[in-house]
Amino acid sequence: MRSTAAALIALALTTVSVGTTSAATATSHGTGTRVSAWAPSMTTGGPSFDNRTIRMVVHSSVAGSDARITLSNRYSPEPLDVGAADVALQASGGTAKPGSTRHITFGGSDHVTIPAGEEAISDIVPIPVEAEQNLLVSLYIPGATGMSTWHSDAFDTTYTALGDHSGDDSATAFTATTTSWYYLAGLDVLASTANGTVVAFGDSITDGYHSSTGTYTRWPDFLGRRLAAAPGPQRLSVVDAGIGGNRVLTDVPNLWQGVSALKRFGHDALGRPGVTDVILFEGINDIGNDAGPDGGPLTAQHLIDGYRTLIDAAHAAGVRVIGATLMPDKGNGYYTPAAEAIRQSVNDWIRTGGAYDGVIDFDAAMRDPADPSALNPAYDSGDHIHPNDAGMKAMSESVDLRLLRR
Repeated sequence: MRSTAAALIALALTTVSVGTTSAATATSHGTGTRVSAWAPSMTTGGPSFDNRTIRMVVHSSVAGSDARITLSNRYSPEPLDVGAADVALQASGGTAKPGSTRHITFGGSDHVTIPAGEEAISDIVPIPVEAEQNLLVSLYIPGATGMSTWHSDAFDTTYTALGDHSGDDSATAFTATTTSWYYLAGLDVLASTANGTVVAFGDSITDGYHSSTGTYTRWPDFLGRRLAAAPGPQRLSVVDAGIGGNRVLTDVPNLWQGVSALKRFGHDALGRPGVTDVILFEGINDIGNDAGPDGGPLTAQHLIDGYRTLIDAAHAAGVRVIGATLMPDKGNGYYTPAAEAIRQSVNDWIRTGGAYDGVIDFDAAMRDPADPSALNPAYDSGDHIHPNDAGMKAMSESVDLRLLRR
């Protein structure tokens, strides 16, 4: 399994920069390190658009200049035509700060067509970006798209309008809202203080399921703020590569929950600009669904072999991997004594196996002292597997920043 999975990761890495402007060929006008400031993982299964403007909120984890955006048509069966694209500073909601709108071009053109399965990275946009700042990125889609590439659970508000309103400061035309992102797969910047990117790679807990919408209270959000507040300059940006329902070893039948970590790790983690560290926190969906390779039952060794494949791929790319233990879920439908035994075995390997460059013990930080197989009630959103906002903050605070600071 490991050799096949490693080949999939290598294939994903070869397609990272497919599109109009690649990361390798783009020119920066300032000085610093190009890092990923915001980068959701994308899946297939999104709705179709026709003659619509989609306005999405981008929450940057780091300050920088020379911004670029990435548009992804990676999981769509048809080419994507984008008639216009603009970025602005958010005033509130879908309203842009007057005078802040900047037009986005691709290879010098206002219009870009992205083939099915590919991505496009924009030309540099002259807009300053601050840490914790919200930008509004607006895409005008002139024709019918078919199934879109999207991130279903954004836990933020997206605004849509009929016709081309990409350059509007006002949100008046944006009469409909959703809580997903469409086609927009990244913001990267030239950072003067950050010298690398941390990718938080995982499932719905990392994606922020049950965190409060529009408040940026996922644990990677809290971690980014901790890094920024630590003494000295902020050394690393933090981006969230979580997908709800995602598994390490197998694809999920629900299209919007993504291909396996083995298939997406090369692109979603190792392909991010400036990546230096990956926090790998995934596997509870494999255990809860008893989803072993080739449709068979899961064993702890299956997951361990999957982790080793991802770690080997990261190390081959010069990227450090920090392993995070799997949190308890007693009271959730995933819990059985057999599943708990696998979780405990996997966590023991994460802590003591020596394969990772560091370990974050989310299990120890989040379990109920009176019942270690269950989440601490103070951190439980109510479904006994996903933390509430306080739990997300506690997860972040359990991370030893010495693992990440240079």
